[in-house]
Amino acid sequence: MKPIRVLFVCLGNICRSPTAHGIFEKMVRESGLEEQILIDSAGTGDWHIGRPPDRRASAAALDRGHDLSHLRARQVRPEDFRDFDYILAMDQQNLWDLKALALPEFNGHLGLFLDFGTSGLKEVPDPYYGGEESFSQVLDLVEDAASGLLSHLREQLG
Repeated sequence: MKPIRVLFVCLGNICRSPTAHGIFEKMVRESGLEEQILIDSAGTGDWHIGRPPDRRASAAALDRGHDLSHLRARQVRPEDFRDFDYILAMDQQNLWDLKALALPEFNGHLGLFLDFGTSGLKEVPDPYYGGEESFSQVLDLVEDAASGLLSHLREQLG
């Protein structure tokens, strides 16, 4: 069976999407599904290509046992719409941008990441200009939605 491929997307790929990537990667690994679910993250913008996640995002994640140090920012590419089954945006603006970039033949799931969570929120707020509490809120939202996404994908896998 072909693995399910998941791509998390935010604006610069240094705060929200690498946080989702790292948290979901750890959950998948702990569930023993790392051969069946493959994960990546990207940004719609190109400002941070090749850079590690924001130091504040990395520190907040590490405080909760999530290591983001191996991740590097990249920009969304047209081939992502061929390679990924789930492309999950952190907010509505990035979802609109992804829809504009999507290849006509893309038949995967393109939507908001928090749709898999229980918070009732639709968007993961950008913590870049906020304080430590902003990064903590992102972690809360991402952990919740990642858990919901993992449950959903387990059903898909049977």
